[in-house]
Amino acid sequence: MSSMKKFSAAAAMVAITSVLGTSALAAQGDWLVRVGASVVDPKSDNLTLAPTTRLQVEDDTRPTFDVTYMFRDKWGVELLASTPWTHDLTLKTAAGNVALGEVQHLPPTLSVQYHFNPAGRIRPYVGLGLNYTLLFKEEPATLSVDNSFGPAAQLGVDVGINDRWFVNLSARYIDIDADARLGGADIGTVEVDPFVYGIHVGFKLGGGK
Repeated sequence: MSSMKKFSAAAAMVAITSVLGTSALAAQGDWLVRVGASVVDPKSDNLTLAPTTRLQVEDDTRPTFDVTYMFRDKWGVELLASTPWTHDLTLKTAAGNVALGEVQHLPPTLSVQYHFNPAGRIRPYVGLGLNYTLLFKEEPATLSVDNSFGPAAQLGVDVGINDRWFVNLSARYIDIDADARLGGADIGTVEVDPFVYGIHVGFKLGGGK
């Protein structure tokens, strides 16, 4: 099932919750805590090894959470975290697909957000930040992939259920480029560059004016 299909139900949930209750207003000094799940959907053809051979990093779904501190009424800083992601690695060849192995990673991302309508029930926002991806537990053991550092961008919306709780939908782009070696030999740079689609339940911790 594609990532968009996985989150078709999420759009319906937001449409329902948008007509319920009062809004959870976000203000300077508030903390917004979101817990849910996300899909990391890498781009196609992550590394060309030969004219007819390409490495593909497959998608994965895991629990995610983030915390935003509103340092101004419309501005916040957010930290995204998750449990480790596991991505299958597939060699796509003219003769067919061959399973190569897998790799795990953690993508903590720090972003500065601008919230367009913090006093409303439907509160869209955008964000820009930096990501540091730690890659580990590569299989087979002869495969080695470096960590990655790069920019990240996001679009999201919080939909208020009541004065504290809200539902969140988000989409991110993360620039993940990692040098890889197989059997000690350099095989090139794996360009993962995923989109990350998330749905979360959020809670506002007071403290804002």
